[in-house]
Amino acid sequence: MRTTLRALRPALGVTIGLALTVSGALPASATTAATDAATKTAASSSSVATTATWELRDIGQSICVTSQYGHPGTYFLVPVYGTWSTTLTTGLRNLPPGSTSVGGTPILPGSEYDSTIRGFVQLTVAPTPVGTYTAEVWASDGTVTQAVPAIINVRESC
Repeated sequence: MRTTLRALRPALGVTIGLALTVSGALPASATTAATDAATKTAASSSSVATTATWELRDIGQSICVTSQYGHPGTYFLVPVYGTWSTTLTTGLRNLPPGSTSVGGTPILPGSEYDSTIRGFVQLTVAPTPVGTYTAEVWASDGTVTQAVPAIINVRESC
């Protein structure tokens, strides 16, 4: 039973993520965090430009994975707010040892002024020592790069 659940988790995560994208909905906690973040600037931006017309929002994302197995396929969301005229590239950096990401979905030029998630960043967490790792989800328009924390809690069990 445990093996079956472990095998179904990645598929369930992707299904939920796609459903959120199609419906334009976020969990209440993410919506609240996104609203709170509206009043903040991108404090962890790699490049700060006063002319940026978009913002990568910190919605307090975190995941829990087991130290023995890691997680073979999961993702973080890329919540962008504002207007952008070039394709935004997305990614994930500062991963735990041995973990990988093939990058994220490009976000085509457009605008977003509610809580719709515009992209995803794929992640494979390798078996790694117990601890809390702070990765970063990032987005770039080629001139400005913004990043927000993505917490990876590695535990004996989740």
